[in-house]
Amino acid sequence: MGGALDRRKRRLVEALKREGVVRSRELEEAILRVPREEFVPERYRSEAYDDHPLPLLKGQTISAPHMCAMMCEALGLRRGDRVLEVGTGSGYHAALCAEMVSPTGEPLEGYVVSLELHPELARYAHENLKRTGYDDRVHVIACDGSAGPPVRSRFDKVLVTAAAPTIPPPLVEALADEGRMVIPVGPEYIQDLVLVVKRGGEVFRRSLGGCVFVALKGKYGFGLR
Repeated sequence: MGGALDRRKRRLVEALKREGVVRSRELEEAILRVPREEFVPERYRSEAYDDHPLPLLKGQTISAPHMCAMMCEALGLRRGDRVLEVGTGSGYHAALCAEMVSPTGEPLEGYVVSLELHPELARYAHENLKRTGYDDRVHVIACDGSAGPPVRSRFDKVLVTAAAPTIPPPLVEALADEGRMVIPVGPEYIQDLVLVVKRGGEVFRRSLGGCVFVALKGKYGFGLR
């Protein structure tokens, strides 16, 4: 790796490791491999490895690297996992997940299905994923993600990148037994990051701490407006 951005990326990873945010080798390698600068608007490219959110289209944001890392670690992503993401944004978080469940250069194993309400953002994310080589493992669908996937399938992990007033029942339904979901839950301005585990037909939840995300829009979110 070379260049100023690559040096910033390595410094970011080392800082996240010292803070205990990045704990697994798989996540460390994923962050080093996925070019975050390719998933942010050009004017923010120089800030790609600063640890804060960045603006996107349609009033959305790309989460701070530490939050992406926290959610990936909480999900316990493993090779071969089937991942459902609600809120594609720029595609960066989906690429991180894809790198962990089906690493670049190795036989395809796991995959990510990512749901994005805004068609313009869905196209933007797909273009980013295609340019960076992740479109073989990440499938972007423009739809109301709060209502669950438009396919009858169960997922090992569910990642929700926008805040819901309550946990959407269709997303619990889409979770496989022994599956894990990470979702921000609460009012529009401050939420609780919640880990959901589905086991033997029962649903268990645990708080991972406070957070602030943009509002989830849709049938089980804060409306469509």
